Amino acid sequence: MFEPQTFYLPVRVITGIGCCDCLPEEVAKLGARKALLVTDKGVRGAGLTEAIEASLKDCCDELSVYDEVPPEPTVRDADKLGDLARELRPDVIVGVGGGSVLDMAKGAGVLANNPGSIKDYFGTGLVKNPSVPTIMLPTTAGTGSEVTPNAIFLDEEEKLKVGVVSPYNFARLAIVDAKLTLSAPPRLTAATGVDAFTHAVEAYTSVRASIHSDLFAAESIRRIARSLRTAVANPGDLQARYDMAIGSVYGGIALSMAGTGAVHALAYPLGGTYRIPHGVSNALLLPYVMEFNYLANLEKFCNVARLMGEPVEGLSLREGAWRAVEAIKALVEDVGIPTSLREFGIDPSTAPELADAASQVTRLLGNNPRRISREEIQAIYERAM
Repeated sequence: MFEPQTFYLPVRVITGIGCCDCLPEEVAKLGARKALLVTDKGVRGAGLTEAIEASLKDCCDELSVYDEVPPEPTVRDADKLGDLARELRPDVIVGVGGGSVLDMAKGAGVLANNPGSIKDYFGTGLVKNPSVPTIMLPTTAGTGSEVTPNAIFLDEEEKLKVGVVSPYNFARLAIVDAKLTLSAPPRLTAATGVDAFTHAVEAYTSVRASIHSDLFAAESIRRIARSLRTAVANPGDLQARYDMAIGSVYGGIALSMAGTGAVHALAYPLGGTYRIPHGVSNALLLPYVMEFNYLANLEKFCNVARLMGEPVEGLSLREGAWRAVEAIKALVEDVGIPTSLREFGIDPSTAPELADAASQVTRLLGNNPRRISREEIQAIYERAM
């Protein structure tokens, strides 16, 4: 309880409805004359970057736009954008999009000032030179990438998603404008929302959790639990969208401090082998992993139930903790997340192969509140089939 704990928040965060209008002023503060805007064709096609592009053209001498970010970027995708960043030598990189876009913007910032492939930096603390300054504008309330030191890419050779974890990945600024999330369709809102919720729950119950991370994780759980259903059912509800945006940021801050656990470890092979989107993988697996985990920390899981608005007074600690598992299952089902891997054409016979891959993600499994064996990982996959 009294061991030294690191607590720092290096990312400056601006929140509010319409706050993306401050971008030109913030770019000017950096003295940036050459900007690289990173996005994807869906975000750009929806018109979300029009005003941003116009403002960057006004405040910079040169603006380059890269809109070819795919839904699940690979090492090859990151290296392609990295080569472009080395050629353009921007003063600032602006990411506008979901988690994949923000991770690609981080990767471009790293590779602009460091040699080799993004794969050379898979792991923790391997980036040697500071990144090009980045500014992140998320268009989904999900990954929290705008405030984390992580950038995740698909290693096609290993069929596994792997992270570049470095303090140099922290954005110089995150502009979190809930207005940018209004066009996200219900299915995307659901998947990214449960992804953000997963970050908060896993950070809150992590063995690395602290009084600092708990503050952000708890508020993230509270906001997302009360607002996700509304954001999915009524996408134009600004209060729900604002709650989700703040919940995503707080979940990202919490995971930066405490890490994530078995949900993410088991999700990585699903993305690597079957290209299931990261948010969907997390959301699908969350109830099954929580059912396994809850016995490891009855008090924390009982608190999760309270934060989700569940009545736990008069219940035993174990009953209250189980109430959290039931509430999580209901949340996932209510927003329409698939509950079975079979829905993605995954054959149950692949469970041993998936377990082999997930058991190698020791960086995350080490954070899990309950020790988990390869056999137990396989059993969770089999339950999820």
